[in-house]
Amino acid sequence: MSEPVFILVRPQMGKNIGASARAMWNFGLRWMRIVDPRDGWPNARAVALASGAGRLLDDAVLFQSVPQAIADCSYIFATTARHRGLTRSIVTPEHAMQQARAIHAGGGKVGVLFGPECAGLENEDMIRADATISVPVNPECPSLNLAQCVVLVAYEWRRSGDGMPPPDVMEMAGTEFATRLEVEKLGDHYEARLAEAGFFFPETKASGMKVNLRNMWARLPLTHTDVQTLHGILRQMVRQARTRG
Repeated sequence: MSEPVFILVRPQMGKNIGASARAMWNFGLRWMRIVDPRDGWPNARAVALASGAGRLLDDAVLFQSVPQAIADCSYIFATTARHRGLTRSIVTPEHAMQQARAIHAGGGKVGVLFGPECAGLENEDMIRADATISVPVNPECPSLNLAQCVVLVAYEWRRSGDGMPPPDVMEMAGTEFATRLEVEKLGDHYEARLAEAGFFFPETKASGMKVNLRNMWARLPLTHTDVQTLHGILRQMVRQARTRG
């Protein structure tokens, strides 16, 4: 895949899905994924509003959850008007799509999350992203319509390919970026072992501690080899602890 996949998370209205598809097609983007749409899928209103981008909707893939939708991606951007207190890189659509071209040039795969119309992405969605896309809008009216947000990012993707050199591509030294599924499994492994060790204490703070850990994993530009190494380190530490115990 030579371009980002746009992932609409829990969209509420078919017309906004259709308008988003039209915006993507305007700027040459083809790959849409839809997570748990409120009004089901396929949707007649989406087709009516797509206006020529029907083939994009024909190829759109339906998922039940965000982790499933991003499992094969190596880098995730999340679009939001609110930063929700999470520590992560915040970039404009312009810089995000320049970075996306560099990642694709290096063999990676980028996904962009767009939240539902009512309140945007939730923290459980945000902690799975590597960076946040934020648009410098009027602070008195910060929220954008779903299709408006899609068109801004899609436009910058198109513009970044018009002779503009991409940022430096990370030297991968014979490996490749980890997929989101690999990072998710790594987080599961550490969370399980830390729970056994009594790390999540007191219980009233356990949920927030787990969110912080997931947020930390998402911020790290982990390679496939990094993930294998971190799994191996934890397994060896557990073996040694059990042997001594």
